Amino acid sequence: MSKVVKEMIVDRIRERLGDCRDVLVVDVSALDANTNNKLRAALREKGIDVLQVKNSLARRALEDAGVSSMGDVLEGPSALAWGSEDIVALSKEITRWTKELDKFEVKGGAVEGEVVDADGVRELSKSPGRLELIGQIVGLALSPGAQIVGALLGPGSTVVGQLEVIADKEEDGEGGGD
Repeated sequence: MSKVVKEMIVDRIRERLGDCRDVLVVDVSALDANTNNKLRAALREKGIDVLQVKNSLARRALEDAGVSSMGDVLEGPSALAWGSEDIVALSKEITRWTKELDKFEVKGGAVEGEVVDADGVRELSKSPGRLELIGQIVGLALSPGAQIVGALLGPGSTVVGQLEVIADKEEDGEGGGD
């Protein structure tokens, strides 16, 4: 392959990755064609791109994008996977597929430009995702307000309940005297 062609391929990889610095490296070489197509179609529906690459060209494209040296992660047959709403969602989806397909393997990846191994990807998949974290933060922010409302409504509802009991007794007393 000529130097010009290699540079064109590296440019194309960079273009496809965009400003993404969260990338997982997977091995899809052991999958048969039908399973590979099924996997890629399912991942594409989730907004995840998979690109089979030559390691040396992927290494150059990733280094240009600010990803530190991938080392042993880019050894042997490799495909880059990126996309989804965040790296946690990406790692959860890829890890889920590794459980479904015996021959599909995660080799590692890069999170915010830092290299992680396959175990790091599995640990990352167990973390809460972006939307879960936002939900937790909102819950924590609303918690004091909910406690205040509960504290204000508690005595008020007790007083209302007591007034209703007194009113019911008076109605019974008036109705019984006729």
